[in-house]
Amino acid sequence: MSRVNNVPPLDLSRQYAQIGDEMAAAVQKVLASGAYIGGPAVKTFEQEFANYIGVSECVGCNSGTDALVLALRALKIGPGDEVITTPFTFFASAEVISGVGATPVFVDIDGATFNMDVDRLEAAITEKTKAIMPVHIFGQPVDMTRLMEIANRHNLAVVEDCAQSVGAEWQSQKVGSIGHVGCFSFYPTKNLGACGDGGAVTTNDPAIADSMRMLKEHGQSARYFYEEIGYNSRLDALQAVILSIKLRYLDTWNAQRREKAELYSEFLCHVPGVAVPRELPGAKGVWNQYTIRLKSQENQPNLASGNFRDSVRAQLQENGIGSMVYYPLPLHLQPVYKSLGYQPGQLPAAEQVCREVLSLPMFPEILRDQQERAIYGLKDCLAQSTQIQ
Repeated sequence: MSRVNNVPPLDLSRQYAQIGDEMAAAVQKVLASGAYIGGPAVKTFEQEFANYIGVSECVGCNSGTDALVLALRALKIGPGDEVITTPFTFFASAEVISGVGATPVFVDIDGATFNMDVDRLEAAITEKTKAIMPVHIFGQPVDMTRLMEIANRHNLAVVEDCAQSVGAEWQSQKVGSIGHVGCFSFYPTKNLGACGDGGAVTTNDPAIADSMRMLKEHGQSARYFYEEIGYNSRLDALQAVILSIKLRYLDTWNAQRREKAELYSEFLCHVPGVAVPRELPGAKGVWNQYTIRLKSQENQPNLASGNFRDSVRAQLQENGIGSMVYYPLPLHLQPVYKSLGYQPGQLPAAEQVCREVLSLPMFPEILRDQQERAIYGLKDCLAQSTQIQ
């Protein structure tokens, strides 16, 4: 194995080296046009992205968080309503539910896929439930066939949180086209990342799309005529042209991510103490993260304390191998949600996963040498930790 320098968890400079000239030319054209907010660049990207996802409508906005807010607002979800989601996700997934005045209800996860355990979904539905928000975490689709069956049986809206899963498919259908609304983030670390913030909402319902377009422009139905209290949430033209360029490469980059994930799994699937992520039959993931679970003999009830995973991560860092922890504390036990009344042990799969997850370096351009260094470095750390224990 040849040695390379430090292995970062993500390196965007290689992507820029590949398409930087193309991006610079497009940005320069926008700058020269003077059309910086809205305009043809944004409309073009919205149409391209709608075609890519396989829907009739796409509404650009300024972040993935705002995409979720716009979706919930357009579906008329607010105070007194409940929205079911997962406790194992970025905070925005629950934050937006609270932000529109509704209450998040958390359903435990499948520890092998990290996604919502659909077997537990129906038991969480009450007369106050208005929507389900599945999160396709780390680029792995939720079982949308079963989820949609449950949602349709109870007449519930489905808002897909696709922030980490652009291009992923369930049963050959892209996520973001299966539920009533799909919400995407173009934060730079995403598979389709802007050079700044950006987001989009997709749907096949023109009325929902029209509502979101009005909401993102301060709630105005015509210039200076306001129907609702809205937001200033616009995708700017510079980000739109960058995203249009990157969209042409997305399938290639996602295929490269799948190749990298296969290599990790091949080398790590038989390593004692390591659980590799599982992809459901019918799913085509895009591996925004490659996240393993590290298991030790320790029993550590305090989710926020140091643990076996954290000690391994520290050793990796000392050896120049980057990694990330997504996420160290599940949402139902976050301080801000203490009032919801969830107790430790109530959602055991999510709580255990938060003690064990470690995301290894993952980006389309990562070299095999870098992956091998991460793999063998992890094995060495595990061997040393086992000896210490």
